[in-house]
Amino acid sequence: MTTATQNLLPGTEIAIESLPKVSLHDHLDGGLRPQTIIELADAIGLELPATDAETLGAWFAEKSDSGSLVEYLKTFDVTTAVMQTREGLERVAREFVLDLAADGVVWGEIRWAPEQHLTRGLSLDETVEAVQAGLDAGVEEARGAGHRIRVGQLVSAMRHADRGREIAELALRHRDRGVVGFDIAGAEAGFPAGRLKDAFDLLAASFFPATVHAGEADGIESIRGALLDGRALRLGHGVRLLEDITLSDEGGSTIATLGPIAEWVKDRQITLETSPSSNLQTGAIAAWGDAMVDHPLDLFYQLGFRVTVNTDNRLMSATTLSRELALVAEAFGYDLDDLLALQLNAAQSAFLPVEDREALMDTIIDGFEAAL
Repeated sequence: MTTATQNLLPGTEIAIESLPKVSLHDHLDGGLRPQTIIELADAIGLELPATDAETLGAWFAEKSDSGSLVEYLKTFDVTTAVMQTREGLERVAREFVLDLAADGVVWGEIRWAPEQHLTRGLSLDETVEAVQAGLDAGVEEARGAGHRIRVGQLVSAMRHADRGREIAELALRHRDRGVVGFDIAGAEAGFPAGRLKDAFDLLAASFFPATVHAGEADGIESIRGALLDGRALRLGHGVRLLEDITLSDEGGSTIATLGPIAEWVKDRQITLETSPSSNLQTGAIAAWGDAMVDHPLDLFYQLGFRVTVNTDNRLMSATTLSRELALVAEAFGYDLDDLLALQLNAAQSAFLPVEDREALMDTIIDGFEAAL
């Protein structure tokens, strides 16, 4: 889903779309174009809550803005329903890449759960192959239009199901064919990472990286589980890590005291994949407020955590990565150097070889310097 208007860095004429960016947390089934949903639904006889793209897009945004992750996740029943065939998966993946490229993304990690796409006869491996075919086609088309973009799949296991090891094995089978990492997704509260410990043990033994949704709809114990049982190199959202940070006023200055988990995350530079608009929609930061300025992203940034900005689900949040960066820049008074720092954090956290990460950082630095 592309935006018709440019997002300018506040106080400048710099269009954030023109800056090279890294997207680490972006769900395939949360980034469909409304018109694509309509056309794919028509082909399979699926009834939708609206039959024109603008109204359907508004429906997704409204239903997602509930303050509850559980309610938010119900909107995915519609998107996953049109992603059950090879043709549907390929088209959604191809358009996903094109929309990232149009937004200036140069490295994108696309996460999705193959086990949710089996109702029309596809096998797990066939779903991964279909998505990869779409991603490859999108990259080729985007490059033909002059965009620089690379992408990788993050294969997710649903944390409430019992297929963790099977999905880990699937990710490993495709590690040299487009899959760059593993994730667990779905309802967080009541479904700790430890339920999939055998999957994480296998991944660790195979030296395959994992990011774990944690600290979104559950608290510090969920983050502890992601680190201990999931060996997470990145935390999906992670905003409730703030529960392990104590703020006090001493002589007019605010002092932050980190608990052991927050200290570990900071000292080991475990990445926080924040998604500001989504975090507001799902109530992930409700303990601290209900406006962008209340988001703990800035506190993490000021304290030296490796924090990143992401979209989570572009359809549900009616957003793009450029829009998210514009929102946080407005809320926290960020300038171009701050946006550069956030993008370098993301590049350093990419599930890529170190040489590729260094080249990605150079690309970002060059692009930001060109904007001056």
